[in-house]
Amino acid sequence: MKAPDAPSAHPTWAPARKDMVGASLGSSRIWFTVAEGIVTEVYYPRVDIPQIKDLGFIIADDRGFWVELRRLRGYEVNTPSPGIPAVEVVHRHPRFTFTQRICPSQVRDALLIQFKLEGDPGLKPYALLAPRLGGDADNDCAWVSTHNGRKVLWAEQGPFGLALSAADPAGADAWQRCSAGCSEESDGWQDFHRNGRMSWEYDGAGPGAVALTGELPRAGMLALGLGESKDSAATLAVSSLMEEFSTEWDQQCGAWSAWLTKGKRPKIRDDIDHALELSAAVLKVHQDRTYRGATVASLSAPWGDASQSRGGYHLVWARDLVETAGALVAMREYSDARDVLRYLIATQQENGRWFQNQWLGGTPFWQGIQLDEAAFPILLAAMLRDRDALGAIPVTETIKRAAGFIAREGPATGQDRWEEDAGVNTFTLAVAISALVEAAAFLEEPARGFVLRLADYWNAHLEDWTFVSGTPLAHQFGVRGYYVRTVPLDCLTRNNARSEIVQIKNLARDPNLPLDAQIATDFLQLVRYGLRSPDEPCVTDTIKVVDALLKTDTPNGPVWHRYNDDGYGEHDDGSAFDGTGRGRGWPLLVGERGHFALVAGEDPLPYLETMMAMSSPLGLIPEQVWDSAAIPERDLTPGKPSGSAMPLVWAHGEFVKLCCSRVTGTPVDRPQASWARYQGKRPKVDYDIWSATVRLRQIQAGNRLCLALRDPARVHWGTDGWNGVADVETHDTGIGVHVAELDTAALSAGRTIQFTIYWRDRQAWEGADHEVLVST
Repeated sequence: MKAPDAPSAHPTWAPARKDMVGASLGSSRIWFTVAEGIVTEVYYPRVDIPQIKDLGFIIADDRGFWVELRRLRGYEVNTPSPGIPAVEVVHRHPRFTFTQRICPSQVRDALLIQFKLEGDPGLKPYALLAPRLGGDADNDCAWVSTHNGRKVLWAEQGPFGLALSAADPAGADAWQRCSAGCSEESDGWQDFHRNGRMSWEYDGAGPGAVALTGELPRAGMLALGLGESKDSAATLAVSSLMEEFSTEWDQQCGAWSAWLTKGKRPKIRDDIDHALELSAAVLKVHQDRTYRGATVASLSAPWGDASQSRGGYHLVWARDLVETAGALVAMREYSDARDVLRYLIATQQENGRWFQNQWLGGTPFWQGIQLDEAAFPILLAAMLRDRDALGAIPVTETIKRAAGFIAREGPATGQDRWEEDAGVNTFTLAVAISALVEAAAFLEEPARGFVLRLADYWNAHLEDWTFVSGTPLAHQFGVRGYYVRTVPLDCLTRNNARSEIVQIKNLARDPNLPLDAQIATDFLQLVRYGLRSPDEPCVTDTIKVVDALLKTDTPNGPVWHRYNDDGYGEHDDGSAFDGTGRGRGWPLLVGERGHFALVAGEDPLPYLETMMAMSSPLGLIPEQVWDSAAIPERDLTPGKPSGSAMPLVWAHGEFVKLCCSRVTGTPVDRPQASWARYQGKRPKVDYDIWSATVRLRQIQAGNRLCLALRDPARVHWGTDGWNGVADVETHDTGIGVHVAELDTAALSAGRTIQFTIYWRDRQAWEGADHEVLVST
């Protein structure tokens, strides 16, 4: 009999606050997560494709008493040792103790769960499985049937199928009563909720959001098989049940223990060393097997239990990927880091950029333009080269295209690193400038000379663009000025634009703050990469304002917000972020502040300790921590993980790098050529660069005016109302930028320059006249 359909289901994901994540190091293509003490999203055959929402249990006596395990508080989660993704979960109730041991098969695409119920002999366990095949909750079909004589719980959609098989301790088929249902109407949880016991036994459900329920003995083993069809999944599940669970468990522990043992991580202190082992394992778990080098941002969807997003964080961001690869390089995991670079080369777009984020195969999810994501891959190539670990990877063409994209689009970005506002941002600019300097070593002239001149020019004008002084905030905190969060592009080309509003997009009501009233931690990258000294007054003044506005002290240490009035976080009542909310503290930013402390001559150990204190019981580092008064009913505690993504791979990578940086005495990901060129000092330049993105209105007296155009052109120019006109042809730099230099160095202040452009390829005039004032 088919289960009644749900008139309107609202399927969400599991909570993002994971207890543990795991995968095998064998041939199995299974990734699993655990949250609220049960198995949550399981991914197959790639790390970006979730196949279930969760696999949990109800404990019931068939006479009206029932308890869903995930709703029990105070469960225990353990692993054999830090960094080994084999998970034991113990739930305790006055009437029972229920123990699960969870690990993947080493050689089959199956997840194994050994379970045991102890206590009241009248109780039995019931498995609850919610499929999400291919990440889609709306079109699954589910069945209770047999596969070659064994009862199986099945689901299928498109190219994916799953099968949940069960065996008792003797290996015999263990399923008793079973049912397929539609979520929120005829699923097993609804059955218990309405009837106090399992009373429905439907043999089919869907298509739609479906769920499967099965009665089990008090001890046994489950195998969740995943394949190209329900039949192939059943074959994998049943054959996995023929293995001794203890053998699979020991093989999982042995493989990961051997991998951790051969790692080249620094030794600092036992607790930090254990956290470092776990972080290394987290990075490894999030790597894909099909697309070698691809690593997703997190095996979770932020606030997943309130989210229907298809993407979540199981996507690739070029920025997160290179930040992670930097941790791999720091641990001398060069082979994995080279795989990251190969993957980036394969997914670079023709114009030199990378997508904002993407599925592993290269299909974009969001398509915003983030300049730092074009720059980071250059830094990875340089990082490997500097350690003689680049090998024979042909990177020149990739770097050439990426540098060209940066040169054409910069210094502004379509989105900052938080994927929000367009304009000039100190973090993005620090990465872009450093990438141009690092790129120079891979390029021939004239490209080499041009990218260095452009990098110097941007670096020389950082404060002109992003530092404000004499503002109400500066007066309030007794400083001369500070670096702002983001400067809209038009502020580079028109005067008196400091009061322009920068929209905050994740608040229910935008406070309409002008750019000079918004501050962020992003400027710290200037110091980390060696563009500015930590004792530079612009830096120290900004630190004072940042600590006043963005720092929150918690019982586990200080934490920083991304920027003031951020809305990306839970609401004040603890309810999930739903497009708006209130931003919370980021342990990642604690690590970045630790790197600043290191460069400033301090010991970053307190920052490592804070990151550890803010992690989960097993040591997973969250995206955000709760930083308001405790809300026990929502399990929100000051200084501990909120409902955002956990683990955040980028945060674990930052922890790894801070550990390694503490040992080396300098940031391990500091671009070496950039540091050698600047060493914390602002360069001096005797030229100004006019481009499509920075249409200068004035230049410094004594400077030459350089035009950097996107196409070949003839520049027709004159002075003081088109006197002394002349033509200058552009020359090709070789990276998609065409440069013409006007001989303006002898012009005194107050004079003007006029020019117009004739596009040679189109054989047409631009149709606009431009004027630039020579200023003092």
